[in-house]
Amino acid sequence: MPSLPTLYRGREGMWMWVVHRTTGIAIFFFLLIHILDTSLVRIDPEAYNSVIASYHSPIYGIVEAGLVAAIILHAFNGVRIILVDRWTWALRHQRLLSWFVWGIFVVMMAGFLPRHLMSVFGGE
Repeated sequence: MPSLPTLYRGREGMWMWVVHRTTGIAIFFFLLIHILDTSLVRIDPEAYNSVIASYHSPIYGIVEAGLVAAIILHAFNGVRIILVDRWTWALRHQRLLSWFVWGIFVVMMAGFLPRHLMSVFGGE
């Protein structure tokens, strides 16, 4: 029995689909943790202060950089998805748009990471 054709065949469109779902899940879990730790302020202010103090470690600084990366990728890939869903020219140029998203990501992270990492590791 012949297989049915699929829209994605391991090219940029499929990988951007994977990136979008992965970053969306990561952002969701960040928001869940953020809501839970913020709610501690009403339940146990001392526990809240302890949790917030733990966020000033280098590990959390690196996790925070990952969160910023996920947000940037998710946001600009979302714009790409809107363009692809709305206009046929964008669908025809999906590869170019995918590389454009990665280009914006690299530029924005290059602006963010050095300053952030200096702050995390005490270089500021």
